[in-house]
Amino acid sequence: MKRLHPECRQSNSSFGLFVFLIILFVDASRTCAATPVSSAPVSANDLRGKVIVGYQGWFDCPGDDRLNPNGWGHWFRGAPDADKLHADLLPAVSEYDPAGLCGTHMKRRSDGAVISLFTPLNAKVVKTHFRWMAENNIDGVAMQRFVNGITNSRSKSHDKVLNNVRAAAEIYGRVFYVTYDVSGANPETVFDDIRNDWKHLANDLRITSSSRYLRYRGKPVLEIWGFGFAGGKYPADPVQTATLLTDLKNGSSGLQAVTLIGGVPAHWRTLNYDSANDPRWATVYQTYDVLSPWTVGRFFDAASADRFLQNLVIPDLAETKRLGIDYMPVIYPGYSFHNASLMGEVGGWILPLHQIPRNCGNFYWRQIYNLLSTHANMLYAAMFDEVDEGTALFKTAQHRSDLPSGIDMVALDQDGCNLPNDWYLRLTGRAGAYLKAGNAPPASLEIALKP
Repeated sequence: MKRLHPECRQSNSSFGLFVFLIILFVDASRTCAATPVSSAPVSANDLRGKVIVGYQGWFDCPGDDRLNPNGWGHWFRGAPDADKLHADLLPAVSEYDPAGLCGTHMKRRSDGAVISLFTPLNAKVVKTHFRWMAENNIDGVAMQRFVNGITNSRSKSHDKVLNNVRAAAEIYGRVFYVTYDVSGANPETVFDDIRNDWKHLANDLRITSSSRYLRYRGKPVLEIWGFGFAGGKYPADPVQTATLLTDLKNGSSGLQAVTLIGGVPAHWRTLNYDSANDPRWATVYQTYDVLSPWTVGRFFDAASADRFLQNLVIPDLAETKRLGIDYMPVIYPGYSFHNASLMGEVGGWILPLHQIPRNCGNFYWRQIYNLLSTHANMLYAAMFDEVDEGTALFKTAQHRSDLPSGIDMVALDQDGCNLPNDWYLRLTGRAGAYLKAGNAPPASLEIALKP
């Protein structure tokens, strides 16, 4: 049995069993870093049995070939100083090629070292991300494509990141598909914008010709996220939405036919709370081939996750089975949107740091246990790289001493446990193993992670 490296020991003695699972998963010679073996190529012809992670890919840095010479997209509001940082999680960047890194004005608390951040506009950065997915047996990504950005000067950035994703998926045998996010899109043009852009992706970039572009039910997969949500930031025309979805499914009006995933409100079935209440949206939701209700922030601990399962997920599964629609539930590790809220992004509300605690991975695992116990046959994990809202699954700072001075952020030791920086990648990969085997995992995270 491998000995536990001192830096990996649990800082809270109440987690005795938690120590044991880290002993099993940690290579002491690499100070908490595992030496995983890359998995075999993932089948690109079926959505079932897969864990797909959302991939934002929306970060950039000034200069070089990054198409935004003065910007720090989704990193900072203005200069790269700690008090202007937009994120609540700090990525661990030691494995990135230096060419994909951008130095900031921030200094690490422990030693004053300059902190660097990354840009996915650099192909080597995206390759690193996909290597991590392969090492942890994560199947692939849903590549976010924000409709409010594909018609402006940053549209080329969207294409470049997408092409980087395609290349990395082909190298590492992962799958990918496009997700249109309509939040904040122009309601007057959003439908034409999606039509025109999908033609661009299919005909100009030929993105669906990639051997790694995911297909399901014999057609390329496309997700549209955000139609039907309540609130002013989402386009709200159910008639035009239904026409667009029908054309995409049928391949009408010059569009390549697709299998459609709907990123819909959690209350899509009851048309209340986060869903628009116009009864015409019920028909829209039933037009999708796969429904993926958004659950981030809808529950906050194990008990509320259990209630959500009973009150929403289980009835959803019964209804989608009746309708002949697939069901792709969403899981997330925790939530923190504090620093962005300080900049006015939630209507003047200041959200607390670490608002929905990760609880050392137990919150995430409870969702996995619940959903696989219902025999869900596909999962969407939110999100691979979302550091703004604190849901990122990729490698992030382990210790509070790793964080920059002058700002409040969340480290992996926030809940009193000392975890390797790839902890949530491992949990996601293990969820996929249980999913593929068709087995419900143990409720206990410690037991679930035993070899």
